[in-house]
Amino acid sequence: MTEVTVPIGKAGRPAVVLLSGGLDSSTCLAWARNEGFTCHTLAVDYGQRHRVELDAARRVAEAHGITDHREVRVDLRAIGGSSLTSDDAVPKARESAAMAAGIPSTYVPARNTIFLGLALGLAETLGAQDIVAGMNALDYSGYPDCRPEFVRAFESLAAVATKAGVEGARVTVHTPLMALDKAGIVRLGARLGVDYTLTHSCYDPSPSGQACGECDSCQLRAKGFREAGVPDPTRYAARA
Repeated sequence: MTEVTVPIGKAGRPAVVLLSGGLDSSTCLAWARNEGFTCHTLAVDYGQRHRVELDAARRVAEAHGITDHREVRVDLRAIGGSSLTSDDAVPKARESAAMAAGIPSTYVPARNTIFLGLALGLAETLGAQDIVAGMNALDYSGYPDCRPEFVRAFESLAAVATKAGVEGARVTVHTPLMALDKAGIVRLGARLGVDYTLTHSCYDPSPSGQACGECDSCQLRAKGFREAGVPDPTRYAARA
């Protein structure tokens, strides 16, 4: 058994962990538990075409022994503006340069703002001052709500937007993956014992839930395992 050193001051503190069931959020949950937080996980059913990730989130939470896993339904299809919440085609087989060149159609307007808002509400209800989220500013698809400045701005908002905040309880949004590439995330997860067979990352899975192997998320996931030298447990419909 791996010996875990719990940082002083964090042992037993409650934290809300945003858990999509993907590679990044599952690694964040393992990180939070290793830090000694008592984790409450939150998944969001927002009308995403890859709703199979909600099943993955349940599996991951159960594997980590989480006793408080919640799902909140928010119909972002009513807003639209994304290929993840519509029948528009998901971009496939894009080169790395194309991924880095602009914001793709898989960007969901205000998604992380909404997700963090829900996590903030739950945190206030639980008396928690810590939120853990899997934002990453290196190997990602250029989403504006995955950058450090967005996270810091949200922390400032939380300080003035909640009863707890105006009474002096400062909320911290932990983003342990922010400065890691996908290979670094996979290595971290491997050290923490994450079972990646339970996770799902594909934006456009088959009806059976098999990963397409061609969307940005599949390609970045496969790249991470390949560069980390860790076997990729994912079954892709096409070579990623």
